[in-house]
Amino acid sequence: MLHYTQHNRVQLIRGGKEYFQTLLNLVSKAHTSIYFQTYIFDEDETGKTVAKALMDAAQRGVKIFMLLDGYASQNLSTELIQKLKTSGIAFRWFEPLLRSERFYFGRRLHHKVLVTDAQHCLVGGINITNRYNDINGNQAWLDWAIHAEGEVALQVFQVCARRAVSKWNGSRKFKFIEHQPAQVNDVCRARMVVNDWVRGKRDISKSYLEMFNDSKDHIIIMSSYFLPGRDFRKKMREAAKRDVRISVVLTQISDVALAKSAERYLYPWLFKNNIEVYEYTKTVLHGKIVVCDQHWVSIGSYNLNELSAKASVEMNLVVADGKFGSEVHSIISQIIQSDCIRITEKDFENHTHWYDTTWQKISYNILRIILFLFTFYFKRVKD
Repeated sequence: MLHYTQHNRVQLIRGGKEYFQTLLNLVSKAHTSIYFQTYIFDEDETGKTVAKALMDAAQRGVKIFMLLDGYASQNLSTELIQKLKTSGIAFRWFEPLLRSERFYFGRRLHHKVLVTDAQHCLVGGINITNRYNDINGNQAWLDWAIHAEGEVALQVFQVCARRAVSKWNGSRKFKFIEHQPAQVNDVCRARMVVNDWVRGKRDISKSYLEMFNDSKDHIIIMSSYFLPGRDFRKKMREAAKRDVRISVVLTQISDVALAKSAERYLYPWLFKNNIEVYEYTKTVLHGKIVVCDQHWVSIGSYNLNELSAKASVEMNLVVADGKFGSEVHSIISQIIQSDCIRITEKDFENHTHWYDTTWQKISYNILRIILFLFTFYFKRVKD
């Protein structure tokens, strides 16, 4: 696990218009290099706008390395890919379906990262597609990112650059570009953490477990597809027994009905352990953010489930700073107050019939089986 860097400026970015304006602004101001890696890149209005910005940057001489997941972005047209390459962008697929040297279906490039000049980075859970944008009169799914400038951006750059030229993703003809970190005088402790089970990296999972161990007052977890494994549930239970207040914010409107039913199967366990449950009601909640004791914050692509823990390639930024932690705590608390409903044990029991309970259990076990199939054949390999 990488150490905390000291000199950084960080900003919480909400998904939608704010996120895409930030992304396009960073691309337009890049001078030397851009590393862009994401899970979903759709060829809709949002995707075409981002693609054009990247191609414009390549035309003015910026070295651009673009890595997309070979499953989630597979519908990208050959025509657009060719335009990207013709503009000078080094385009790669991560693990193309059934065509990569070592193929593991569950191991997907799930992180969403932009790094410019090794000085600015944007790390979060936001994909490049209209549903994550405020567009055509529709409100974006609720999601988050961190815009960081300083030493932590160099950490992110080094990981993204190695992955861009890795033997896992094609030839090495694009050379590693050396950079220096941005000179930032502000003191804000931040570090990058990665999960990649195949390569033996579990930094995000370990950071969460440490957070539960060290917590003293209040943890707020906002998570999509919330299905924590045994280790996480144990640590949550232990923290709750120490009188740490734990609030879990989940979605009411889900894009994956099976996952939502499986989530609700865990509600009785949460109630039993005095963990507060809230459901966000405005749109789909896709964000992955945790704030502990108004001091420790983790934001990125990592879901609290075994797929993120033991299959997908994930990246989060962790910030240990009282000012930023208090700001994030305040923002999430306001969302809980204005846009969420509290799910109490009594309300849940009154509105859950025997057939709901049965389906929730079936959904939970179906997802466990799927996860087992995705991860059973994984073997750790060296970089």
